[in-house]
Amino acid sequence: MSDLEIAGLFIGALFFLILMRIPIGVSLIAVSFGGLWSMFNWNIAWGSLGIVPYNFANSWVLSSIPAFLLMGFICYHTRLTQGLFSAAQVWLSGLPGGLAIASVFGCAGFAAVTGSSVACSAAMGKIAVPEMMRNRYSAELATGTVAAAGTIGALIPPSILMILYGIIARQSVSQLFLGGLVVGVITLLAYVLLIIVRVKLNPNLAPPVEGNKASRSEKIKALGQTWPVLLIVIGVFAGLFGGAFTPTEAGAIGALLSMMVAALYRTLTFKAVRMALVETITTTAALLIIAVGASLLTRFLALSGIGDALSSSILAFGVSPVLIMFGVVLVYLVLGMMLEPVGAMLLTLPIVMPLVEETGYSLLWFGVVLVKLLEIGMITPPMGMNVFVIKGVVGNMASLTTIFRGVFWFVVVDLVIVAMLIAFPDIVLFLPNWAG
Repeated sequence: MSDLEIAGLFIGALFFLILMRIPIGVSLIAVSFGGLWSMFNWNIAWGSLGIVPYNFANSWVLSSIPAFLLMGFICYHTRLTQGLFSAAQVWLSGLPGGLAIASVFGCAGFAAVTGSSVACSAAMGKIAVPEMMRNRYSAELATGTVAAAGTIGALIPPSILMILYGIIARQSVSQLFLGGLVVGVITLLAYVLLIIVRVKLNPNLAPPVEGNKASRSEKIKALGQTWPVLLIVIGVFAGLFGGAFTPTEAGAIGALLSMMVAALYRTLTFKAVRMALVETITTTAALLIIAVGASLLTRFLALSGIGDALSSSILAFGVSPVLIMFGVVLVYLVLGMMLEPVGAMLLTLPIVMPLVEETGYSLLWFGVVLVKLLEIGMITPPMGMNVFVIKGVVGNMASLTTIFRGVFWFVVVDLVIVAMLIAFPDIVLFLPNWAG
């Protein structure tokens, strides 16, 4: 068998293992090892199993992942983020669908200290959905808004997906953060506009909240509740984007700041620290196993030549770069329905990156678009991880069908945003280019 035939056979085996519910990290490592053994010999396969993971884990930037995770988990377990929704509620409740809009802003603020869409959805689901339901909001709008708004967590820095992508694609993490910030803000504003339009067309979705006209002093007092998060965000990202320290140092400083602020807030307990550390360790371990498997797959596919062969075959048809990118979008939308974001990204990058480079698109631009696509998968059936998170939080208050119906219009808006990003790449690139 030729190297290309071996690569095709083992890629098929990889998807079979994933469909059989074998953990994706284990599947990636097993298939890559078997492919290298088949193409070469036992010694090369075994040597790669020792060298490739070491070279990948040897990246200094990689240490920012547990640091940012620790920062987010500390903020979550010490309840530093609770004031975000309350402040947004006081300031925005007068707008049509004001509580839903407050949920979107709350998720955006939470994203700035976690970088996790699941954590955003879980936290805001516990706080915002019961409040909206108490004020007679439609269950569809209440749950759908929080599930969709949680996806902003992977776009607004710090983003774990962007850090991993930056390491693999050898792109600046800081510039990816800037591009993600632009798309995150666009997504936030688009969601707000969608909520206002829907509520204007159908006021029964979100009846006006009576007796909730806050005075100026109440609004100022509500803003005071946001100081813990604002202090951490300003401290971390002013230094990061100002060039005072690297993304790795930013994660460590963010974790330290979060503990110092929690201590000032008097919520830094031993239990909170222990839970944050345990979740940081387990999440980091799971991510690294998948990432090591992906790095092995990259080596296997590079040596087989399948990536270059696929790129050459597609480009030989004379298809325009825009059509190729829409094909890539379709692939990720389908994968997002079945796989979690980290797995879907690391599984496909070895094949997709050469194709993106051949079409002339920037890998920096593609990283931001890719994260956006992966987050759409978080709210699309049948997997829709954010939807299941919200279901677990709200229990019998809403069915899965209701939540999926609620996110439908947000998915439509997301697809329009993706189309805009493909048609006008400078939307993503103008801020990184200006700062760089």
